[in-house]
Amino acid sequence: MNKIAIITDSNSGITKKESDSIEGLFIVPMPFMIGDEEYFEDVNLTQDEFYKKLLSNVNISTSQPSIGSIVELWEEVLKDYDEIVHIPMSSALSMSCETAKNFARQFSGKVQVVDNHAISVTLKQSVYDAIELVKKGMNAVQIKKALEENRKNNSIYIMVSTLKYLKKGGRVTPAAAAIGTLLKIKPVLQIQGGKLDQFAKVLNEKVACQKMIAAIKKDFETRFKDFVKNGEMRLYVAHTNCPEKAKLFAEQISREFPTVPLKYVDPLSLSVACHIGDGALAVATSRVLK
Repeated sequence: MNKIAIITDSNSGITKKESDSIEGLFIVPMPFMIGDEEYFEDVNLTQDEFYKKLLSNVNISTSQPSIGSIVELWEEVLKDYDEIVHIPMSSALSMSCETAKNFARQFSGKVQVVDNHAISVTLKQSVYDAIELVKKGMNAVQIKKALEENRKNNSIYIMVSTLKYLKKGGRVTPAAAAIGTLLKIKPVLQIQGGKLDQFAKVLNEKVACQKMIAAIKKDFETRFKDFVKNGEMRLYVAHTNCPEKAKLFAEQISREFPTVPLKYVDPLSLSVACHIGDGALAVATSRVLK
């Protein structure tokens, strides 16, 4: 049986400490430009440091890991492993997936790049699914196929606390942001198929949470009905720099969906936080591969 390594990026929310405790799991840190300096998530940039810089209005932008650093990691890992399953963030949100696919062709099938449209907490679950599939004896091609066949079986809904960063990224116009701020509008965004889109506009956080819960409920009654019945769905709560608020929301989610396990209450990856700012809450669901 081939010895298989799993590689993902820090957009998954999996820390270096977590990956070091799991044999065969490797993390590529996501790069950020803060002012004129380059930082790497969970290497020389912690969550606390990131938010301090974000709230001080320093210019922050995301980048993709250099393909040179990824290829170098692949070469190093293949000294000890026969195959690699590389799971980057969704191709709909970053070019890193397509770039990795192109360079993987040089490795004679030993590197399989997965594009399963996952991001943040759903990407984290994909990585843990892959680890379980390795234990079941699947090879890299089979794992890639299983993960990609499951790509549509997840949803993320995010309540944004401020319009400032959406305006900065060009997702709302300055005029709309000004009106929205004046009226205290809280946008609810959705990620389906890896794309970030507007889902709803509400007037306060309470209504936003209710709107997200209603969206998950509808998903469970329609798209994921059979998976819920088979006990294959999981829930996740995530946040940007508001752990206490997330804890209370998680308790509400658990009451609303007592039969679906709530697996994580995690910080959203900094790649997402950079575009939506602090104070955001998210609920996600995905089908867990068994």
